[in-house]
Amino acid sequence: MRVLFYVGDKGWSGCARAFVAAARGLGARGHQVTLVCPGGSTTARRAESLGVDMIPTDPDATAAGDAWSLRRILQERMVEVAFVHTDREQLVVSSAMRFAERGAVIRRVPTFLTPALLRSGRLALRIASAGLVFTTEAELAQAQASPELATMPLAPAVAPLGVDVANYDSVRPVERSAIGVPVQGLLIVCSYEPNARLRLATAMRTLALLLPRHPDVHLAVFGPGSQDDDLRMHAAALGVSNSVTFLGQHSDELAVLRAADAGWVVAGADDGAFAFLDLMAMRIPVLAERGTLPQHYVADGITGLLLSPAAPSHTAAAVARFFVHQELRTAMGNAARTRVQRDFSETDMIDGFERAASAGTDRTRWSTR
Repeated sequence: MRVLFYVGDKGWSGCARAFVAAARGLGARGHQVTLVCPGGSTTARRAESLGVDMIPTDPDATAAGDAWSLRRILQERMVEVAFVHTDREQLVVSSAMRFAERGAVIRRVPTFLTPALLRSGRLALRIASAGLVFTTEAELAQAQASPELATMPLAPAVAPLGVDVANYDSVRPVERSAIGVPVQGLLIVCSYEPNARLRLATAMRTLALLLPRHPDVHLAVFGPGSQDDDLRMHAAALGVSNSVTFLGQHSDELAVLRAADAGWVVAGADDGAFAFLDLMAMRIPVLAERGTLPQHYVADGITGLLLSPAAPSHTAAAVARFFVHQELRTAMGNAARTRVQRDFSETDMIDGFERAASAGTDRTRWSTR
């Protein structure tokens, strides 16, 4: 198969990570795979470091400019199917497909986000054949009840996110002093993204309740948007500024996670999903507010703790025992590693993308020119 993955966002995210991993995996199976992304971006650098065939685009180009440049790539590489994430990406790639007179577009829906086609997405459907790929069977079943999505020419598919646990054995922790956190004490690393502000607020309020009895606990928050001044002001208002470090995005997030005694995941969608998988693969127990995404990855009381949403007092009572008993955290970490290896393998993810791509290469379902 001849497959293209298109990433239009300049920033690094769980969505971009999923495509880089899928591109690498399909390439290793002998398929002709091309990743197109903004030149100089983190996505471009990581793709190159993994040996993915990557073509950089102008990061400041317009949608029309991107579509016209992509047309040439599609023609030269005879691409049969392309994967995208957003309405803009779907419109760009669909337009390029129409110009190149070939191919189908498969839109991947980020983990546990409700698929919604905006005006540009609906326009893209009239330009090139399209389908959807989801992370879980439950999301697929829910989407099939939507009349608009049910009319897509390509049957929807499932590609579960997964990782190879063997890749984590060589990860070494970052020196705590290098990221400005105390060398001693219990370190909780919190995975954040801009939509997780309320969940982070609950984590910091919980920390404020626990610090009088557990003064050696420190929270390190990392991820896009985690150096926002509003977050620092909130920490100051709660009186926990000295016990919270805001790291921003780090060049080696796995090394940061490896330094943790526990992980608190407040990020959602793909960022949150990969945070769960990364922590669990490194035998680090996880905390998270109870919800659809956390419940999919975390076995409550076995691989981590699922906490009452937006209820710091209840959360503090549950977390206190978690802080005190190292043997409990160790047991949960070991169980977490086993769960990832058994239920969330990278092989299953690549299988899912391969099935979706295979369906997209059916020329009888391509739009008539």
